[in-house]
Amino acid sequence: MITGAQLFVKALKAENVEVLFAYPGGQAIDLFDALYDDESINIILPRHEQGLAHAADGYARSTGRAGVCLVTSGPGATNLVTAIATANYDSVPLVCFTGQVPLSLIGNDAFQEADIVGMVRSITKYAVTVRSRESLAATIKKAFYIAQTGKPGAVLVDIPKDIQQAMGSEDYPSSVEIRGYKPTVKAHIGQIKKAVAFLESAQKPLFLIGGGVRIAHAEKELTALAERTGIPVVTTIMGKGAIDTDHPLYFGNVGIHGAYGANTAINECDLLFSIGTRFNDRVAGNKDTFAKNAKIVHIDADPASISRNVSVDVPIVGDAKNALNELIARTKPLALGGWIQRLNELKAEYPVKIESDGLNPQDIIERLNTLFDALIVTTDVGQNQLWTTQFLKLNEHRKLLTSGGLGTMGFGLPAAIGAKLGNPDTPVVAVVGDGGFQMNIQELATAVINGLPVIICLLNNSWLGNVRQWQELYYGKRYQSTCLKRRSVCPKHCGGSDKCPPYVPDFEKLAESYGVAYRRITLKDQIGEAFSFALEQKNVPTLLEFMIAEEENVYPIVLPGKDLSTVRFGKEDR
Repeated sequence: MITGAQLFVKALKAENVEVLFAYPGGQAIDLFDALYDDESINIILPRHEQGLAHAADGYARSTGRAGVCLVTSGPGATNLVTAIATANYDSVPLVCFTGQVPLSLIGNDAFQEADIVGMVRSITKYAVTVRSRESLAATIKKAFYIAQTGKPGAVLVDIPKDIQQAMGSEDYPSSVEIRGYKPTVKAHIGQIKKAVAFLESAQKPLFLIGGGVRIAHAEKELTALAERTGIPVVTTIMGKGAIDTDHPLYFGNVGIHGAYGANTAINECDLLFSIGTRFNDRVAGNKDTFAKNAKIVHIDADPASISRNVSVDVPIVGDAKNALNELIARTKPLALGGWIQRLNELKAEYPVKIESDGLNPQDIIERLNTLFDALIVTTDVGQNQLWTTQFLKLNEHRKLLTSGGLGTMGFGLPAAIGAKLGNPDTPVVAVVGDGGFQMNIQELATAVINGLPVIICLLNNSWLGNVRQWQELYYGKRYQSTCLKRRSVCPKHCGGSDKCPPYVPDFEKLAESYGVAYRRITLKDQIGEAFSFALEQKNVPTLLEFMIAEEENVYPIVLPGKDLSTVRFGKEDR
């Protein structure tokens, strides 16, 4: 006989958990006490529960294994909510354990009681409060299984304090059967054959690839199918890297900040073959005119995603790797020379580039392309994310981790910490903006105390740049609540950058206080030296503060809800 807390530790070991991201508290203290005698699990103590769960998310995305969290009840649990939603929207296997008040106190407004299961039910695949010691083992097993199968996602197991303390069996199941939960893995062969028939009759077929291909680890299969058929490939932000970005059949990202040629390919194709994407508004623009000339084939592990946003002609439910292998076995080379020539001409005529002089984000991101053969890059959300996805080259050795579905600021730094813990021999770079960076800036301490030499590229333009850009382009330059230099003494309407007060905080002094290596970069010719400095640091994170022009915008841009052809290029639209 062992306690529920001891069984919890046994379960983690049975699930091969090597890293646990955890923050203690009163209603979880028995779980932490049970971990005291274990030597096999590396327990990481971040500085905030949101940062903790983002770190577990980054660990999961970069390793392909479940990220595992442990926190206490009440505010400890509620602080997880944003990170849980972030992981679930991007189909990341995240397993969260929360302490809870004893069963007898639930519903009585006990100290630090919160109905965390009720709060997260809509943003998890599975959320449950354990009601008996006898059900604890099966519940944990079910949570790990659900998180990692079908369309992966976040799960939460809430363990009351009396369940942690109760004695019971030490048995932990090796498998689990869940009534009504049977994820479809094998694609329907009849639907595959229909898709092949559509491919063979198309004159301008196009693959649109989302994050589902990367989640299924089907990059090699996608590349093999593209090369076998000769069909061009475009990607969403989450799908970028599913095929080498230098591959001659790759034509860029689509969507509101997508390459003009890629968006034009969507409008001109006669068959859109989509794998692992939801067709959300940032990808499709105006759904009524999206791919209006095309038949649409859609493969996805989640049946609820098919025809939800865009009606499709051939729906296929199944794992991307399985479906791609079935397609490879049934397809043949297609004569698409004219179509490929058209897309190459568009790519050459409308390159994605930044035309401003001086230090600009394109030069920074492109330097990453030349410095590292293997690399993991995380981003925050905002202009920093968009510039990174525009200019970063990806392949099987170079990965991008970013919050695509929820668009969570504050993701970049803790995700980089998790990625580095899971991949200690791979360089990890976080590209962040000065807004999002400050949302989880406390995790610099986590990087320092764990000796993690992550490189943080801070693109500092003193604004919430993405919102400022929208205010400039679409709201008559009415800059409200987007200037991060603004103080109470400033006039209501900005008087110009030459009158701005100093920026708070001073990132150099802040880095020094945390024990982080630091450089400020103001000129283009300082970029190389800055990265050389960062690479010299051993077991210490480095903060590189790049001073970006305040008015630097992300182009091209399509207003959400508009046709993908209604693009603005900047510089008076060239």
